Amino acid sequence: MRGFVASECGKGVSGAGERLAMGVEYDGGGFHGWQTQRPGVRTVQDCVEAALSRVADHPVKVHCSGRTDTGVHAEGQVIHFDTRASRPRRSWVLGGNTFLPPDICIRWARPVCTDFHARFSAQGRHYRYDILNRPTRPALGRGRVVWVHRPLDAERMHRAGQVLVGRHDFSSYRALGCQAKSPVREVFYLRVTRAGERIRLEIGANGFLHHMVRNIAGVLIAIGKGEHPVGWAAEVLALRDRTLGGVTAPPQGLSLVRVDYPARFGLPEAEDICLNPW
Repeated sequence: MRGFVASECGKGVSGAGERLAMGVEYDGGGFHGWQTQRPGVRTVQDCVEAALSRVADHPVKVHCSGRTDTGVHAEGQVIHFDTRASRPRRSWVLGGNTFLPPDICIRWARPVCTDFHARFSAQGRHYRYDILNRPTRPALGRGRVVWVHRPLDAERMHRAGQVLVGRHDFSSYRALGCQAKSPVREVFYLRVTRAGERIRLEIGANGFLHHMVRNIAGVLIAIGKGEHPVGWAAEVLALRDRTLGGVTAPPQGLSLVRVDYPARFGLPEAEDICLNPW
């Protein structure tokens, strides 16, 4: 909001307004990604802004922790926006959900200091990539997993992925059209585990490049199939050339799980949301 000046956390001078943070989950299968596009293209941002504008009774512009692509889901997307409306947290959550389609839900709402920014204040982001590994295609939950019919060696995939942990130039693992100024990111952890016919890739980092997780998943899947040696993930990383990397894995298995922020902003932990979303 232009001219918005903070006097205390979450409040503006003379009741001019406040900044709110919210947690949002959505099934990305019915959207062309998070970000607003041309008219007539369904995006998560457009739906959220339309709903919150009705609750606020004025136009609302939201900012997110990270834009997700077409078909990508979120359990822990974080947004913020400025408003001159005065509403209880409960009204923001329940009112917003009243005007949202069934594939989007506001999980929680909190007032925050005006130096909070959903994207630039984030210290870490965590994603999950789910694979169904069996000979037959899925009928249930097919929009939330990627089906790989050939046998995958999850332990081999995990070993291959450990070379990506740490601070690296991930040029080989980002989209050719990625607009990030720097390809350097720090990966905190990368785990690949199997539970029956399901394989799960979990990864956390200080930030991600465009298609970075899906490109990592594509390389590890190829290694899991035995198409490449375990050391191929390191070889691709060292090349720093996307054109020499692996395929981009499909989007439907990918979910934004959590975003980390400094404790001073007072955003709720996952266990707190269950008990007190507002």
